[in-house]
Amino acid sequence: MFIPRSSPSEEMKSSAANADDEIEFEFLPFLRLYRSGRVERFAGTEKVPATLDPLTGVDSKDVTIDPSTGVSARLYLPPGIDEDEKLPVLVYIHGGAFCIESAASPLYHRHLNDLASHTPLVAVSVEYRLAPEHPLPIAYEDAWAAFRWVFTLADPWLARHGDTRRVFLAGDSAGANISHQVALRVAAEGLAIKGMALIHSYFGGSAPVGSESTDPRERAEGYRIWQFLCPDLAGPDDPRRNPVSDTAPSLALLGCERVLVTVAEHDLFKERGKLYYEKLKESGWRGEAEMVETPEANHIFHLLNPDGEQGKTKLKLLVNFFQKE
Repeated sequence: MFIPRSSPSEEMKSSAANADDEIEFEFLPFLRLYRSGRVERFAGTEKVPATLDPLTGVDSKDVTIDPSTGVSARLYLPPGIDEDEKLPVLVYIHGGAFCIESAASPLYHRHLNDLASHTPLVAVSVEYRLAPEHPLPIAYEDAWAAFRWVFTLADPWLARHGDTRRVFLAGDSAGANISHQVALRVAAEGLAIKGMALIHSYFGGSAPVGSESTDPRERAEGYRIWQFLCPDLAGPDDPRRNPVSDTAPSLALLGCERVLVTVAEHDLFKERGKLYYEKLKESGWRGEAEMVETPEANHIFHLLNPDGEQGKTKLKLLVNFFQKE
């Protein structure tokens, strides 16, 4: 009996199909990476357009910063300002574990509209490239490119209304991690930040801190995820993961006048924020540091429930920080 064999092209198709179905890495509940290189995201993919916000009156637009890399930003301009009035500039870096979310996310679009209208300020929400397609340190380089671009005043909104003497930097979770990396480069480049707000910072380290889990499996999993996000990580205390490790640059090098560190009582990363604040005060840095802990709250609670009492309080805290001279 003759049994036909698969043609080479059919075998190649079958192999490709298997590769597309075979899981290489899972970072749940965020994404799944397949052996073919395909990335399937389960969260942080929704986007809303830039537009005039009917609730706050804030206008927004998307601007390309570097066509060669695709780095862009969403800019926000508050209502009711004079034609040539100068405002503080906020460079905001979104969170999402370096691998999900965007400047166009509904969570961040709402948050930046609120910050721009209540302060008021011109906001630049950075759209950086995501891991694993673009592993760290690419996000750091993208954010730095966007930060430097702000000082060129290349956009008309920034040229007319941006006060480069009052530039603030802020980010939540992974965005706080990126903000720290940007702030370390500022002074060396001859630039300056008025203040930096680190919100629920995504940092880590080899040894447990405070109330962190001591379970070896949990700690190994945290490190495994970081290796996935940053393949050239030099161990669990690489300065990109642990900014207060023995090999990390001194926090005294931060190029900003003030730092606000915020943590949440039930956040997995709260101890890292507290440690950062303590080490900053001990570093010899000459600026003004403040830490605020929100009781009975979880990671990025203010983004998930901005209309709750805690969300409103958090917004007021940030607005006051950006308004302070």
